[in-house]
Amino acid sequence: MSNVFSVTKKTYRPYEPNQLLLLPPALQDWLPHDHFTYFLSDVVDSLDLSQIEQTYERELRGYPPYHPRMMVKVLLYAYCNGVYSSRKIERRLQEDVAFRVLAANNQPDFRTISDFRKRHLKALSDLFLQVVKICKKAGLVRLGHVALDGTKIKANASKHKAMS
Repeated sequence: MSNVFSVTKKTYRPYEPNQLLLLPPALQDWLPHDHFTYFLSDVVDSLDLSQIEQTYERELRGYPPYHPRMMVKVLLYAYCNGVYSSRKIERRLQEDVAFRVLAANNQPDFRTISDFRKRHLKALSDLFLQVVKICKKAGLVRLGHVALDGTKIKANASKHKAMS
């Protein structure tokens, strides 16, 4: 008996995990052009980071530090995505394309991220005011007065009362 049906092999899209890239890829090509990282990058580029930069200009010893603008971009993007741990930020810098784009493929370790945050805590909190001013100028927020009178209201919403 001869085989009536011919077996055709299914063709797949090329999958070669060990294929080397001939040219270094542009990381920006891996994200859509309207991705949030580009907006955040533009906002941080418009901020005045002189308070942070001055601390590095006075220190002439040691290995060159990571650029403060890059570190601020990475921290802000991490905070926007709910990532607060320095170790988790370090992992994201290795695994997440958006983090790699913001860091220009730099990968500071968790201790460097943590030290940067601790060393420049005051300057980072001052950046918040700059961001609010930028948002106001762009019409994204409206600033006004908020009044709290301090009234205390007794409530009975404990876990035990609400569950029974």
